[in-house]
Amino acid sequence: MRTSEVLNKLAATPGERLSVETIFASLGDKAFALLIVILGVPNCIPMPPPIPIFCGFLLIGVAVQISMGLKSPWAPQFILGRTVALQDVQRAATRAMPLVMKMEQFSRTRLQWFRASLANILIALLLATLSLGIITAAPVIGQIPWGLAVCLMGLGLVERDGVLVIASLVAALIGASLSAGFVYAIVIAIGSWF
Repeated sequence: MRTSEVLNKLAATPGERLSVETIFASLGDKAFALLIVILGVPNCIPMPPPIPIFCGFLLIGVAVQISMGLKSPWAPQFILGRTVALQDVQRAATRAMPLVMKMEQFSRTRLQWFRASLANILIALLLATLSLGIITAAPVIGQIPWGLAVCLMGLGLVERDGVLVIASLVAALIGASLSAGFVYAIVIAIGSWF
């Protein structure tokens, strides 16, 4: 199943809320890669706290599991029982769908170096870094470049496309630059008060 199909399936889930367990069950054989995309998508649009923080911590958990070589994601029951509003999932999926479908058209199997176990550790380190970027980004819009980087990385893993994984590094650099600029502006503002 492609990422766009999974997003459509999740958005069409009946009810008012969607549990993490339901999301995990929808992912199939590319669970880690699709989970990365799904947790990145809400951060590609302006989202208020605590959504970026929640997604960021889940992504850190995914990174740890990838580095351990697990074949499918695992989460404790208290996380599996957590829910998000289906309306938020639908809004994120609707806004992200055109971009996801364009990236799916562009992507193909290239640079498959990330199948090696060493590459899994590198992917896990990159994902952990992106997750920390999401968690520490400026509220509401600061996480957008980081979310885009996470989505590019996840799509690269789904499609076995190393070019998209490398593109995620570029988006991460943009996110880091914006975060550094935000911190610098705060430091200057505080300095001007004294």
